[in-house]
Amino acid sequence: MNLFPFARRRFDLDGLDYAYVDEGSGPPVLLVHGNPTWGFYFRSLLTALPAAGYRVICPDHIGMGRSAKPPAKAYPYTLARRIEDLSRFMAEVDPGEPVTVVLHDWGGAIGMGWAVAHPEQVAGIVLLNTGAFPMPAGMRLPLALTATRVPVLGDVAVLLGNAFARGATYLAVRRRMPRAIRRGYLAPYDSPAHRVAVLRFVRDMPLRPTDSGYAVLARIEERLALFRDRPVLICWGMRDFVFDERILARWEQIYPQAEVHRFPDAAHYVLEDAAAEIVPLVVDFLHRTAAPQPAPTGP
Repeated sequence: MNLFPFARRRFDLDGLDYAYVDEGSGPPVLLVHGNPTWGFYFRSLLTALPAAGYRVICPDHIGMGRSAKPPAKAYPYTLARRIEDLSRFMAEVDPGEPVTVVLHDWGGAIGMGWAVAHPEQVAGIVLLNTGAFPMPAGMRLPLALTATRVPVLGDVAVLLGNAFARGATYLAVRRRMPRAIRRGYLAPYDSPAHRVAVLRFVRDMPLRPTDSGYAVLARIEERLALFRDRPVLICWGMRDFVFDERILARWEQIYPQAEVHRFPDAAHYVLEDAAAEIVPLVVDFLHRTAAPQPAPTGP
């Protein structure tokens, strides 16, 4: 059975294929994944939302999923470039109609990086165990993530052993992931050359003010309040050992108007653990908040 039957479309980014899915018609919804996932993470929404009357746009970041996988010397693999890629893409595929953004993991920083630069194009926000601001005071990366940032050790583990993507299929869920689904997550990262983005994503995480992407993330945080007048839905796996309750609390400070649903037995891949509950919540949220399509005009 094909677990990801969606047609691959291509957007050209300076000669690199930026792969994406564009399904359905109606008010647009943008799905932005993080690391080490790809559009496969959103397959439940890619199935349900077009059936419910929405156009769903889901890109794979460069180096991930079905997109091109250039070596590090040919592409910077930075947060700033990720935001630039998404901005150029959205300018072509959805140049003006307000969109609801659905964000997971570091897709939050990328998606909100685009959003704060184009607030007039944001109809609503759905947050799934994600962040778009520097880590709250006192937070530290878990040891498993810290190890991947260590030179040589991280290269061996992530590039040669695929430890980060493989480990996530066990550690980022509470319910045992079926083998076929695990294979779906790992399929794009089938060789060391295809795992460069996974490693670079972790190493580009801005943890200190001296890190290259920290200023970018801080500027995003400064503008998040722009969306306090927009509808926000938060669905949060409470067993996430990276994006934990402290990250959720920060979102609740930023968006006191948010509708929040906590899932006590779900982990970081919250859509894997709780899709049956979350997908109807997202559909209902969109029915209540998404910008309607203009009525067709007759002759």
